[in-house]
Amino acid sequence: MNALKFTVASALLVVGSSHAAGTLSVTREVTIDSTPATVWKLVGNFNALDVWHPAVSKSELNGSGTKVGTRRALTLADGKQMLVEQLTAYDAAKTSYSYTIVSGPLPVVNFKSTISLSATPDGKTLLKWTSNFEAPAGAEDANAARAVEAIYDGGLAKLVNNFARQ
Repeated sequence: MNALKFTVASALLVVGSSHAAGTLSVTREVTIDSTPATVWKLVGNFNALDVWHPAVSKSELNGSGTKVGTRRALTLADGKQMLVEQLTAYDAAKTSYSYTIVSGPLPVVNFKSTISLSATPDGKTLLKWTSNFEAPAGAEDANAARAVEAIYDGGLAKLVNNFARQ
C-alpha cells in the first residue's frame, strides 16, 4: 500500500449534492509486520490517534481511555477543525474497540466504527477497520464513502510504514 497524504479538508471536497439513499459501509484491512500485542499498544490506546494518523494533530480525552462513554476530541491536521468521537465498546483481550462520531466536519451521520486486530499465521497483525454510516441529506453516498475510505487509507498506510521492518 502506498503511503497516502490525506487531510479532512480534501475529504470534504468530495461531498456532492444529491440525497442519501441509506446505510453505507466501509471496510479496510492491512497486514502489519508486528505482533498484535505490539500493534495494540499503539492502536488500542483510544487517545493515540494523533500518534498514528496523519489527519490528526492532537487528541484529548474526556474520561478514561478504556471506559465506554469516553470521548476524544481530535484536532485535525489543519489545526482549525475538530472531530469528537465516543467510545462505545472496548475489549483489550480481543484487541478491539468501537466508537461513534459525535460531531465533526465529515460528510457522515450515524457513524459507527470498529478497529480490531488479529494474528496472522506468520505472527503478523491483521488490522481491520470497519464502519457503517449514512450520507447526510445533500451528500452523495459514493462521495461520503470515498471520504471515509480516504481517512482509513491514510491512517493504515502510516501504521504499515511505522511497523515496517527496515
